[in-house]
Amino acid sequence: MSKSIFIATTEPYSGKSVVALGLMNMLLGKARTIGFFKPIINHAPQEKKDIHIETLISHFGLPMQYEDTYAFTREQTMQLAEAENTDELIDTIIRKYKELEENYDFIIVEGSDFVGGGVAFEFNANVSFAKNLGSPVLIVVSGEGKTTAQIINAIITTMHNFQAQEVQVLSVVANKVAADQVDDVRELLRTQLDGKVIPAVIPMDKSLKNPSMKEVHAAVGGRLLFGENLLSTQVGNTIVGAMQVPNFLRRLQENTLVVTPGDRSDLLISGLQANISSSYPKVAGFVLTGGLVPEEPVLQLIQGLQTVVPVIAVETGTFQTSNQVGSIQSRIAPENTRKIELAIAAFGKYVDVDALDERLITFQPEGITPRMFQYQLVQRAKKHRKHIVLPEGNDDRILRAAAQLITQNFVDLTLLGDPAEVAAAAGRLGVSLNGVQVIDPVRSEHFRDYAETLYELRKTKNVNLEMARDLMTDVSYFGTMMVYKGHADGMVSGAVHTTQHTIRPALQFVKTRPGFSVVSSVFFMCLPDRVSVFGDCAVNPNPNAEQLAEIAISSAETSMAFGIEPRIAMLSYSSGSSGQGEEVEKVRKATQIVKERRPDLMVEGPIQYDAAVDPTVGRQKMPDSAVAGQASVLIFPDLNTGNNTYKAVQRETGALAIGPVLQGLNKPVNDLSRGCTVADIFNTVVITAIQSQL
Repeated sequence: MSKSIFIATTEPYSGKSVVALGLMNMLLGKARTIGFFKPIINHAPQEKKDIHIETLISHFGLPMQYEDTYAFTREQTMQLAEAENTDELIDTIIRKYKELEENYDFIIVEGSDFVGGGVAFEFNANVSFAKNLGSPVLIVVSGEGKTTAQIINAIITTMHNFQAQEVQVLSVVANKVAADQVDDVRELLRTQLDGKVIPAVIPMDKSLKNPSMKEVHAAVGGRLLFGENLLSTQVGNTIVGAMQVPNFLRRLQENTLVVTPGDRSDLLISGLQANISSSYPKVAGFVLTGGLVPEEPVLQLIQGLQTVVPVIAVETGTFQTSNQVGSIQSRIAPENTRKIELAIAAFGKYVDVDALDERLITFQPEGITPRMFQYQLVQRAKKHRKHIVLPEGNDDRILRAAAQLITQNFVDLTLLGDPAEVAAAAGRLGVSLNGVQVIDPVRSEHFRDYAETLYELRKTKNVNLEMARDLMTDVSYFGTMMVYKGHADGMVSGAVHTTQHTIRPALQFVKTRPGFSVVSSVFFMCLPDRVSVFGDCAVNPNPNAEQLAEIAISSAETSMAFGIEPRIAMLSYSSGSSGQGEEVEKVRKATQIVKERRPDLMVEGPIQYDAAVDPTVGRQKMPDSAVAGQASVLIFPDLNTGNNTYKAVQRETGALAIGPVLQGLNKPVNDLSRGCTVADIFNTVVITAIQSQL
């Protein structure tokens, strides 16, 4: 079941608030606690609060603080975009959302308002937000001032843009549709949607569009002369008072706003009298233009009335003021309970809430985005603090990564190296290593014990005590022994040393887990729209069928351990039964072994890479496969293929490759590429910490 829904639009004033109010009302009847989250708000709270957020919190009594409902202001967002720092943008939004997710049964997420520049960026950002939060989308499109064809085109285009990024669309709402267009729009949506998307058409409701006198006052400015207690009155229509009193009175309708020159005391007095007369409809208020106000006797007369509607005096002329009033985009305010009730009623009447509720219950997010994957990794590492040793304490990248890891405060770290040299390097780099333990292996209090332990473990392999002491001066052996003895929970190395140098000690005395004969590796490939697991791309040059099957099972278990549903593709140069040859037969045999040993796993092979990851190609080549086109775990037949493929994908797509992550060992020891970045080291330490929890 989904825990959220994302309300999106492509234009300002589409009526998202009507949908949000209706959804909130619907969901509060089905869930105990509902949260609200708007990633981007228009103004800093100290300047101006978002009236829609305040309305939702106030009307529904949400147990939320305003500052918890958003992540960034529009200005902050554009600054991050200009600095090309969208990672911070996404990461912060995910973190804020996840904090809410822990405290609420369901969250309504609302996209931005499109009230400023950067429309293309804003739309793409909303698509990215919905995808990274794993939220299905409800699209709202305004029909105001549009032809029927324009409404349909806007809906279909917006929907396809979300779907092209693999964001699921639950419903589309055409809002503010003219009464004579409603039937046509509804029928066209019904015929053009595929049945999986719920259509809704909400007619234009003038009562929701018209502003309150408070909004009129805010729009035109000026001085409020009377009627402060009636500013919540909603305007029904607006007239310009420029005629004689009899004609003026004939034009009054319920809750009319009168815009008239300030010296027309006759219209002001007659309008106020009409307001208290049972023979005429109510008047919403007056705007007196031209910088003119009634003379003192008239003001004194008005002050003596028991009920006085809002009267606002402005400096602008009648024509300009009328245009200002006409351009007001009314918002639903907390005090306007009538509008709130109308919005909720409209949603309930025109949206199929039962169908929407059913879709929300059955919705399952498809895949996981790289940013969400990285966020979840850190959160999992935080749950059970672990101790990781980094043997290469003399490398600048290791020191920078260590500083970042300590800042986030979810692991304990030990660096191996000369403490004075490490401190000097940290000073040169300007990084703080406060809280990081630095050990010189030769001077360690454990050196003798470690050497003797290694001797006992390896004496049958012709290792004498002197050799064990020599080996223990090697940081890879010392770090691995720390893990073996329980003085550290895991080790990460390889920024300077080769893969063989890093993992040889682990193979010699940490050894493989029960039931596993080989140590293999995977890369978490964080592609732009998903995370895939590639194995084995770093350790085994040419595994046989049994070893390949074991690698596949290990990779599937690693995938599950990190929250990725395993759909295993056993890769080869042909798909299904079309190809022949020794290599294809090896993959075919390995696939059969996986099916026999782990019938609970979804596995397909042999299968080509394009058929494994591309839904269209997958359907063409293997139409009956549950894996083709949506594989998440890709097993390569040999190291040559795997290593080249992961590097090609990484370079050509800009994917983040986390790994290699070693699997099959009794305790976690992970290898870095010698070309690794600080981010690679950071992520590998996080993964190692999680592995040590398992």
